[in-house]
Amino acid sequence: MPAKKAKTKRKARTDKKKDFGEMTVKQVMQKMVQSAHLKTKGNVIASLMIEGFGAVPVVDAKDKLLGIVSEHDLLGVLDDGHELAAVSAADIMTYNPYSVHPETILPTLTHVFRASDLIRVPVVDAKDTLVGIIARRDVLRAYLAAGRA
Repeated sequence: MPAKKAKTKRKARTDKKKDFGEMTVKQVMQKMVQSAHLKTKGNVIASLMIEGFGAVPVVDAKDKLLGIVSEHDLLGVLDDGHELAAVSAADIMTYNPYSVHPETILPTLTHVFRASDLIRVPVVDAKDTLVGIIARRDVLRAYLAAGRA
């Protein structure tokens, strides 16, 4: 009679990927953010958008978030027949924009994106200092990277 094979215990597979439901904004936000100041002209802001993101946060001298200028805002200037160089961030920005903290979990932000027209939001610390920006695509990228495809 053949000998019985000893049963070996299999180690539980540990997946190094993060669970999307527990991931935070800090883990996926863009940390290098170009920002503008209140007096920054619209044409300069448009140039920043071409090189970076479709919205530019507006900050004070200490990087405290004051507002945000979007592509939509700049298109509104053009549609109204004005030159971008004739307006400043203070003229066209959305004051006190929606922002998130780095500790916000991605499912919460997903809900915010879905319930609003927002495409990207500034990320601020407890003192409202700009520390990053996060877009819808960053959330989707994180979801896919978590192996949830």
